[in-house]
Order: sequence, then C-alpha cells, then structure tokens
Amino acid sequence: MKGFRFSKYQPPVSDDASDFGRLLKIFMELLLITSGNTDEALQWLTDIDRQYKITTPQYGIGDFIDDLKKKGYLKENPETGSLQMSPKSEQRIRKSALEEIFGKLKKSGSGEHKTFHPGRGDEITADTRSFEFGDMPEQIAVTESLRNAQINHGLDDFRLLENDLEIRESEFKTQTSTVLMIDISHSMILYGEDRITPAKKVAMALAELITKKYPKDTLDIIVFGDDARQIDLKDLPYLQVGPFHTNTVAGLELSMDILRKRKNPNKQIFMVTDGKPTCIKEGIRYYKNSFGIDAKILNRTLDLATRLRKLRIPVTTFMLATDPWLKSFVRDFTAANGGNAYYSGLKGLGQLVFEDFRNNRKKKW
Repeated sequence: MKGFRFSKYQPPVSDDASDFGRLLKIFMELLLITSGNTDEALQWLTDIDRQYKITTPQYGIGDFIDDLKKKGYLKENPETGSLQMSPKSEQRIRKSALEEIFGKLKKSGSGEHKTFHPGRGDEITADTRSFEFGDMPEQIAVTESLRNAQINHGLDDFRLLENDLEIRESEFKTQTSTVLMIDISHSMILYGEDRITPAKKVAMALAELITKKYPKDTLDIIVFGDDARQIDLKDLPYLQVGPFHTNTVAGLELSMDILRKRKNPNKQIFMVTDGKPTCIKEGIRYYKNSFGIDAKILNRTLDLATRLRKLRIPVTTFMLATDPWLKSFVRDFTAANGGNAYYSGLKGLGQLVFEDFRNNRKKKW
C-alpha cells in the first residue's frame, strides 16, 4: 500500500520543563542571592527540597549536581576542589533576568533605537523626496526615479537627469551611552529587606538587552559606597553590599569620567539607590554624616547635578524608598539636573528602568 502513515507527534521534553530545568531556575536565583557562592546556594537548595519536596525519587539533588557539571554550569577549582560558577552560568543568569523583567514586553521593530527625525540610517521608510546635493547613491529610489524619467522625457528620448531622481528616506538611529550606578551601601540590605539582588538583576537584564537588541549602545556599570568603582558585567552575580556609607558624589564623578570618553552624542546616567548621600571625600579623608541631610554633602551633590545638566547628561534616579525626607532630596537633585526620578517598589524596578531607557532613546539631548 502506497502512502504515508501519520501518528501523533510527541515533541521532546524541553530543558526548562524537565526536572533539571525546574531546579536550575531555582538554583540560578539562589546563586544571585548568595552572590555567586555555589556551596551556599546548593545548601539552600537542599534545605528547600527537605522542606517543600521539590525533587522526585527518580531525580534528586545529587543527580542535579552531576548534570550541572556535565552541562557546563559548574566547574571545579583545581586548587581547592570546590565547585564554582562557569561563564555559562553567568550568561544563564543574565538571560533569566532579561526574560523575567522584560519578557512580557512586546518586541518592536528591528531592534534599534529610532527617532522621529529622518536621516542617514539603515531602516528605509516609505517616504521619498527630491534628490539634493550630498545624498548618497544607495539612497536613490530606482523605480520611482525611472518612472519620473519616463514621464518627463518619454520613451523615444529616454534620459535620467538629476531632476528625475527621488531619494528614499531612512530613519536616523540614535546611539546612547548609559552608565548604571548601583548603591552598595549597608542600607541596601538593612531592615531585613534585600534590595541589592533586584538591583543586580535589573543591571544584568539591561546589559543583556543592550548586548542583544542595541549592539551599538554602550553600558558601563559602577558601584558606589564610601568610594566608587567600575565593575565588569561578569562581576555582577558576585556583587555584595559592604559596611559602607553613600558617596553619591564619587559615583557621579566616575560616571562623568566614563561618559567623557564615549563618542556617542546621547549620554545618560541611571542611579539605583535607597537613600540620601551620607559621605564625600576630602583629600585622603572621608567626611561622613548618616543623621539627616547634611548641608555640606547635599551642596556638593547638587553642584555636581548642575554640572551634569550643563553637559547635557540627564540622571534618572530610581529611589527604592518612599520616606518624605528622601523624596525631598531626590526632588532637589532632579530639579538641579533636569532628569527624572521614580520612587519604585522592588517588583516594579525593572519595568521602570526599561521604559525610561526606551523613552530616552527617542531623544536627542
């Protein structure tokens, strides 16, 4: 008998839907919370399993650890024999953060920043105009130009002259340099609330978004406590809060130094913090005051906000607290800089960062 026999297709079980995939999601979250401490994350996972029975008799924590090694998520330290995160794990955490924070947002366009202004770019529009001196040959709309030549000169004396040429408009695409400042002062884990983990997650999601969707943009990440320092993307999962005060001035100064070297015309700073500035550096010593809003520290901070405004570098502040006196500081800082400010809960932080990032791409400062 000739013909085809069809049967019900059974797709293979995806990695995410398997026992390994379910445990991996939990384990990646624990790695972020424990700042990349693999032993501590595995201990927490074991405790969770003991209490909530997240494994099955056929697949236990030991099987999961073996698969983590086989699939390249963990590597063994040759000196100590302990297990460590691999680059694959770091990338997985960034991807998970991107999916969690931005996954529900609709994809748009070709993955570039567009303005409403026509210009030289890669995205062709439906609009045309007459040829002008300085237009590039690749911008010529061939079909429309040939049609004009036929209408203007006829088939018997067919000629293509300058007046026949039409130019296809293309959208100007902005390139933006962003510095993300993350507060690592002690208050980010104070009062039993973990604020540093959501901040790290947002930073990784934003970095993954820029890398995948906006490859012409740049993102630099700095952390600030008593001092400020720049960190690499791979360092984010291991970031920890220290016994530090909040030296906002140091963070803003380092951001200015970084952006000064960037050639993109559009520059901006995102600052994720939960408190007021409480520290500045004077020479080799630190001037600190954690009680109330210190006028000396405040004035230095506001002066820097004004300098950034003159340089056309807006600062968007994401305040992870809603105390009235903290709102007062943010209001003064935003007025001096001309940027934006949000008083965010931890759950809404990612969406706010993304929306402001996307809206700023449509501007030319």
